[in-house]
Amino acid sequence: MAVVDALLRRVRRLDPGCFALVMATGIVSVDASQHGMPWLALALFAFNLIAYAWLLVLTALRLARFRHSMVADFVDPSRGAGFLTLAAATSVLGSQCLLVVSCPRLALGLAIAGAVLWLALIYLFFAATITARFKPGFTRSINGGWLVAVVSTQALAALVALIAGHAPTPRGGWLFVALCLYLLGAALYLLIITLVVYRMVFFPMRAREFTPPYWIDMGALAVTTLAGSLVVINTPAASPLLPLLPFVKGFTLFFWATASWWIPLLVILELWRHIWRHVPVRYETDDWDIVFPIGMYTVGTFELAQALHLDFLRTIPAVGVYVSLLAWLLVALIGLRRLYRSQFRHAPHV
Repeated sequence: MAVVDALLRRVRRLDPGCFALVMATGIVSVDASQHGMPWLALALFAFNLIAYAWLLVLTALRLARFRHSMVADFVDPSRGAGFLTLAAATSVLGSQCLLVVSCPRLALGLAIAGAVLWLALIYLFFAATITARFKPGFTRSINGGWLVAVVSTQALAALVALIAGHAPTPRGGWLFVALCLYLLGAALYLLIITLVVYRMVFFPMRAREFTPPYWIDMGALAVTTLAGSLVVINTPAASPLLPLLPFVKGFTLFFWATASWWIPLLVILELWRHIWRHVPVRYETDDWDIVFPIGMYTVGTFELAQALHLDFLRTIPAVGVYVSLLAWLLVALIGLRRLYRSQFRHAPHV
């Protein structure tokens, strides 16, 4: 009974953004696959399947047993966007099914599930936020986590573009959907990032308030780069969408350049947080929101180099793959250390 009680306590406090673990692991797996590490990519894929299934079970259990606290998180503007990590993780896992292993049917099933989850969660989140009777205020509501709305949109766009590239039949419809999702994600980014930067620049921000989700400022751009690059790569020469490709190429390069600009600033702010302001380094579920953008920037740059035939850009992912693997390993080790300590602290003494 003690084990069950402990599990239920964890379920009740389950972080809405817990599926960031699946997003981060999935993109690092793709990264490893692109750089000649198939066994590592497969191991991460297997881990991701287990993590995804386990988190689904916990989420379903929370919905069944603690619906009130789950709804309270969903209507909280500072936390509600985290639920969109479920939709994003489903699409990233689907992309793994095509880029790491050859499971097109599973990828198609995950694409359908990801689309349903994306439609339901993105509209419910914005509707709940707009219609809420009590709002905690601008600085307590907006943060980088809102950009998961962009990530989930572009992750789905990337998966649909990959399915189009693997489809044996004419793929114009798939590519059209992927392009529309890509453009929608771009529009959402421009809208949301304006609010996020306004909050960061014109309102006081304490070091503890600069949380890992602010790394999604860059990560949302990186996944937009990936989605645009995959649309370009998978558009056949006879496609009616071909005249739009110069626009997509320019827009994708624009987003990649902006993502590159964000990286030094985010590193500086991390140093300010931990070294200058002495915020201790401890594991949080949100830490995977740092790993995902790093891995996604590497994968997005790799695909951008192919889409624009810019071979000199391949130097970045050739180095970035090791940075993303190291980031994943560090967060995993810190998380395991915290899990071990919490279990040891609460273990019964004989």
